[in-house]
Amino acid sequence: MNTVRTEKELAKQIENNADIIVIEGSLKDKVIRIKATGKAAWIVAIGAIGVAVASFLSAPATGGVSTVSSFVGASAAVTTLGLSTTTSAILIAIASGGVGVLNKLRDYDIVEENDKRVKLKRN
Repeated sequence: MNTVRTEKELAKQIENNADIIVIEGSLKDKVIRIKATGKAAWIVAIGAIGVAVASFLSAPATGGVSTVSSFVGASAAVTTLGLSTTTSAILIAIASGGVGVLNKLRDYDIVEENDKRVKLKRN
């Protein structure tokens, strides 16, 4: 079983197509919120997150100016997901180099949930 606590660890498990991922700590609540977002709202959120991630990943080329704009550009995602969840989504996407990992995350099913952890299974 693959237990993760950070956005980077989660991104790695998703990229590796782990069959089961157990998420602990505050990240579990953020993942639940990402998974609970409806399809229409997700399209808006993922678009805003994509812009933020692209801006952040291009920061070395712009001397860091785009880093500020990356969070400003994510306002639609913040409205949909909330600030802490949007921040985690951006960090997950940055850890893997793009937003595709977030779409793969939404393909996992929640098979167990309690106060301490959430267990996801790849479908």
